[in-house]
Amino acid sequence: MMELTPTNARMLSRLGQRGSVFGLALPDIAQSLPEVRVLTADLALLSGLAKFQALHPDKFLNLGIAEQNMVAVAAGLAQEGHCAFITTYATFLTLRACEQLRHNLGYMKLNIKAVGASAGLAMGMSGPTHYAIEDIAIMRVIPNLTLLSPADAGEALKMAYAAAALEGPVYLRLTGGLNCPVVHQEEYELVVGRARLLREGTEAAVLATGTMVHESLKAAELLAGRGLSAAVYNIHTIKPLDTETLTNIFQTYPMVVTVEEHSRLGGLGGAVAELRAGLKGAAPLKIIGLPDYFPKADEQASLWRRFRLTAPDLAEDIALFQDEIRA
Repeated sequence: MMELTPTNARMLSRLGQRGSVFGLALPDIAQSLPEVRVLTADLALLSGLAKFQALHPDKFLNLGIAEQNMVAVAAGLAQEGHCAFITTYATFLTLRACEQLRHNLGYMKLNIKAVGASAGLAMGMSGPTHYAIEDIAIMRVIPNLTLLSPADAGEALKMAYAAAALEGPVYLRLTGGLNCPVVHQEEYELVVGRARLLREGTEAAVLATGTMVHESLKAAELLAGRGLSAAVYNIHTIKPLDTETLTNIFQTYPMVVTVEEHSRLGGLGGAVAELRAGLKGAAPLKIIGLPDYFPKADEQASLWRRFRLTAPDLAEDIALFQDEIRA
């Protein structure tokens, strides 16, 4: 597997999370794991699967725009001993094929890795039908499923290898597009199920996932300039949640904030709130995400500004939260 260096991180950034997973990781994984099979629902080129298809035509299947059937075919392959990676846009994968994912991945515990591309608001002008703002909520309540949400393209690369090594079902949520902002410039050990501290702080703990990790780090820099010391944690594994680290966070910091490119209902914030409900004397929690309605079609950057998911907006809202607590 490619090691992360500043040069490699920039290259992976240009490819984006999809390009890192499908263009680099999967062709390499298939060399060492002959049982790997890759299935897509008519997204071969857009997912960056051209290289895999050329190198491993016997391990590749395009099922067309038939997401439910794709999951069912993957289930058959998994029952025959294959490790099946399936992919399409996150919204179609998790909503249209929800029942099949529940039964074949969750209930049957089959060795299928579901990769949801362009999650969050990445599809921009394609509008609400293509936004995946409910997928974490849907997938994290399915028993026996591991849910991974990489912060950048380098972490997406690592998670593809980690998913292949895990026995059982995985949902890999890919956010952002090309030129995905870099969070990790140096090699590090990815541990599934373990939150990763990226920035030290004392007055607030910011728990972020996916694209919002980069924005949260920038927000922490802005907060430092205002005299507020904020730690930033990368919650790259939403299930199983790192309950030990999160419990310590709620007992250590004066306030906790979750940030995600997902509905405020049922996502990372919901998972953290469920944990907090069982703790005594836990710090106050603020959940930052998307409101409970369908955003109109717009560019992703514009949507981030509208819903206050940019670094300056995050910094302002976290500072206001501190003021509310102190009042």
